[in-house]
Amino acid sequence: MSMPESMKEELQAWNGGDGIDLETWLDSAGDYSLAVGYTEIFCPKFVEHKGYILAAEEPLHEEYLRNLKGFESREGATPKSVEWVMNHFHLSFIHLGSKDISPDKLVFLGNALKETYEARLSYFFPDKPCIVEFHIPDDQYNFEAYQITFWQAKHDQSA
Repeated sequence: MSMPESMKEELQAWNGGDGIDLETWLDSAGDYSLAVGYTEIFCPKFVEHKGYILAAEEPLHEEYLRNLKGFESREGATPKSVEWVMNHFHLSFIHLGSKDISPDKLVFLGNALKETYEARLSYFFPDKPCIVEFHIPDDQYNFEAYQITFWQAKHDQSA
């Protein structure tokens, strides 16, 4: 994956236009609190619950379980649709209101998250293959529509 063009432009603006590399930029602009927070996104926890694989931590909270039951009870709900909605994540929610959001950054992050989810799910659930989907909207500036989700492959076969 090559760095998004908008990020290259941002890094080039540093040092009076001489630029800065990504690692040096991280040394200057990042902090440990954000790094710890990002683990929730880039190193998610997964749990098995009643035949589902969910992006969640145990114990599952009451509100989470209510949402799960609500999606299960919807007309036409399937195990795939329940896992899809319970596991979906809007990339634009990483930094709400951020002014440097751009389609190329969202595509870069979404592809990285897709690879990460695929690897972690395969590692933790080798006998329960999952399909990870990164949705890129037709309207590239519909930032909220960039989403990642997953479901178990067996749910495709039972549909």
